[in-house]
Amino acid sequence: MSAGPPGFQWDETLYAGSADYYAVGRMPYPAALADALAAELQLDGSGRLLDVGCGPGSLTLLLARLFSTAVGIDADRDMVRRAERAARETGVDNVRWQRLRAEELPAGLGAFRVVTFAQSFHWVDRPRVAHAVRPMLGSDGVWVHVAATTHRGVDGADPLPFPRPPHDEIDALVARYLGPVRRAGRGVLPGGTAGGEEEVMRAAGYRGPRRLAVGGGTVRERTEDEVVAAVFSLSSAAPHLFAGRRPEFERDLRRLLRTASPAGRFSERVRETELVLWRP
Repeated sequence: MSAGPPGFQWDETLYAGSADYYAVGRMPYPAALADALAAELQLDGSGRLLDVGCGPGSLTLLLARLFSTAVGIDADRDMVRRAERAARETGVDNVRWQRLRAEELPAGLGAFRVVTFAQSFHWVDRPRVAHAVRPMLGSDGVWVHVAATTHRGVDGADPLPFPRPPHDEIDALVARYLGPVRRAGRGVLPGGTAGGEEEVMRAAGYRGPRRLAVGGGTVRERTEDEVVAAVFSLSSAAPHLFAGRRPEFERDLRRLLRTASPAGRFSERVRETELVLWRP
């Protein structure tokens, strides 16, 4: 089993400079996600939540009300700071935030009712982390993988109130500046991120999975600034990758967006989010 994509090694620049952009540019997880998880697992406000790779706290803060306490961890210092700020702004006071790599678990954090990985498991040493988390789950504990794409909506030609962001053209512009091979921190991902999650989980002794689909289909309006932020929120287009050409790239990106929508307003149909539940 591979710990990650061939040739990829994690480094601290993976999302360097992206935290504020992530908080603005990523579409929120649907409220139905929390409701579906609460109903499926009969969550009643007790127990503890661990959100691994919490980023700016998007999922942690949505789920925190379902637990007595929650812990959000992320390897990126700025992501943790942004999550702390979001918690203060929303008045959520039952979450503890910590800069920590998933590979350092269990790290003395204790036991949890639910451990979540939202768009993050593919960045870690998956066999190592899956084995480390298993004893952290109690007898009724559940691992929840949140499979989602929040930086862009569903492709399509159905009419929407405003134009869709020109994602193909945006991708081509990024490639023009950064090259045709997907960037990731100081490395590259020629074959994309790792697959085979089910094999990793079963090899680590988990049972499942149970799958729940939530959200999707709704139409969300997005501003030009939000679309720009969504681009810089990606590991493959993190601000530092452009170095001194970042202002030039942003000018070209905004010119592209204004050509697609002179008013600077866009519409996207939100993608479905899948919850994949595993039990130890």
